[in-house]
Formats: sequence, C-alpha cells, structure tokens
Amino acid sequence: MRIATWNVNSMRARKDRVAAWLERSDVDVVAVQETKCREDQFPAGVFTEAGYEVAHYGLSQWNGVAIASRVGLDDVLTSFSGQPGWGDPEQVEARAISAVCGGVRVWSLYVPNGREIDDPHYDYKLRWLEALRADGAARLAEDPQAQIAFCGDFNVAPEDDDVWDMEAFEGKTHVTAKERSAFTALNDAGFTDVARASTPGPGVYTFWDYQNLSFPKKKGMRIDFVLASPALAERVSGARVDREERKGKGASDHAPVIVETD
Repeated sequence: MRIATWNVNSMRARKDRVAAWLERSDVDVVAVQETKCREDQFPAGVFTEAGYEVAHYGLSQWNGVAIASRVGLDDVLTSFSGQPGWGDPEQVEARAISAVCGGVRVWSLYVPNGREIDDPHYDYKLRWLEALRADGAARLAEDPQAQIAFCGDFNVAPEDDDVWDMEAFEGKTHVTAKERSAFTALNDAGFTDVARASTPGPGVYTFWDYQNLSFPKKKGMRIDFVLASPALAERVSGARVDREERKGKGASDHAPVIVETD
C-alpha cells in the first residue's frame, strides 16, 4: 500500500494539479492538509472521479483536512481524544481527520503553526501535540499491534538538518527546544518517522516558502511527516519526497511525502 501526505495549500486553487498528481503518483491513500474550504466548497470530484473515496473536514477558509482512499474508508473521525481548541470561546478547529484504510488507521493532521514564541498560538501548538501524543499512546496501550499512521504538516523541524540554515531560525518557531521535545515525545510513544531512513538529509525538505526564491535557492524545511506505529513501521519498505510537485506554475509550497508498505 502506498500512503502519502500533502499540504496542498488550498484544494480549490490546486484541484487540477491534485488530479494530475493522483494519476502520476498512483497512491492508495493520501492525507491532505490545508484544504482551505468548507464542506460545501470542497471539490470532492477530484478524488471520486479518480476512483477514491474521500472524507473532508472543513469549517471555514482556514485549515481543513481530508483523506482519500481507494482501499476503503471506514470509521471516520474528525478529532482525537483531548484535542484542544482555539479562540474565545475555545473551539476545536478542522485540523484532524482519520479513517481506517486498508486496515490502517490513517490520520491527516495539520498541527498549529505557533506563529511566534511569545504568542498564545505557540502554547496552543504545544498543547495540541501533547494531546496527540497522549491519544496515540493510549491507542497503542490498548492494542500494541495497532496499525496507525500520523500523517501531515507538523510545523516542526525536529533536527538541525531539517532547515536550510539554523542561524536564520534563531528566535523563531518550528525549531525551538519545546517544539522538538513535543515531536520527540511522539517518537518515544512509539511513532517512527518512517520516511527519513529512505530520504536522509541534509537538504531533503518538504516545504519551501513562496518568497525570496526559496525553492530554487534550496532554502527549505522538513516539516511534513508520516509517523507510523510499530506494527506499521515494520511493513515500510521505502519512501520518497515528491520534490517535482513543488515545481511549476500553481504549485503548493509543500511537496508530497510518499511511503511504501509491504
């Protein structure tokens, strides 16, 4: 089974590229982030016409997540246990969706950005990641053989090689000790970054900002991951970052990450 994660940065703006990519990549399941549309605006036909079932969760023009699968799409969830919300009053945002696809509980996750270190959104991000860790740990405690994939844009670069220049990120989010510790806690809970062994750094990125010619200058970040439970990680046979999809007119600022399982 071939599982992918991709922050498309607007499904409506990227629908033609997504349709072409589905045909080219031949993935079985794709976790999509930043759809940036409500349920009634989501172009589901992009997936159904290509032979996929699709589930989407979107509340506004912000955030939004989806899962498309051609190997089954069962038991859809639109949040995980303890998922914190944002705002006043606090509301759970459209940042998580999951379904059982081909026997694997696949999550599409869009972790909060954090904005600035002294911004309340930074604390929200840390609480969000801790709640995700707790949910994953509880699922593995209940069933150590559970096959789970946490896929998505984690907005954390866990290693120095995951950014083009650490000095450029001094005093900024995505690379702070607290964020990296929150990411490592997911690893410690049993969820492995299964793409890294096949795509070692430095210089292997999944995101390049639109500004300042970041892509041609290779000024990127590695912030998109597939974190697999032990039973699923054992089945992983390879992975790649589809850097070609970041090229050309109308590309997302993220590239898909694709993981192969036996």
